[in-house]
Amino acid sequence: MEKGLEKATFAGGCFWCMVKPFDRWEGVHKVVSGYTGGHVKNPTYEQVKSGTTGHYEAVQITFDPEIIPYEKLLEIYWQQIDPTDDGGQFHDRGPSYRTAIFYHNEEQKIKAEQSKEALEKSGRFQKPIVTKILPAQEFYEAEDYHQDFYKKNPEAYKKDRELSGRDAFIEKYWGKKADL
Repeated sequence: MEKGLEKATFAGGCFWCMVKPFDRWEGVHKVVSGYTGGHVKNPTYEQVKSGTTGHYEAVQITFDPEIIPYEKLLEIYWQQIDPTDDGGQFHDRGPSYRTAIFYHNEEQKIKAEQSKEALEKSGRFQKPIVTKILPAQEFYEAEDYHQDFYKKNPEAYKKDRELSGRDAFIEKYWGKKADL
């Protein structure tokens, strides 16, 4: 990794929907879809989707904190998910679609905990925030056809987002129309 760059890892349900929101920011060098948090080495999409590996679908972001601070990535992250749902995200159900912030160092852990606490205290959600904050583990890159899905399959991406209910949720809780 280039000097000065850091990694951030977020699980927010379907990883297809978690790439574009980060990919668009200056200072973000790369967003990779993959799997983390489980016990199976080099898992396949089918294995992870089965819910038996312990892995989450996640994105790993390589970023320059001098241009886009970790706190901004956390802000973007919270606005992509339903942090009150521990059974998956939107129409994607099961353990591989749960939400989590995987911290890479103590500073990220503290910032993630502070941002979660601020969200809890904001009163934006009526139910408790259940998104976990966990230490980063081995990250396994997903199969090539999952990478940059929104660019490779724009129509399928748009349709999946619409059907999932994610965009309607974002608009309801964050007051903005998702253009993602």
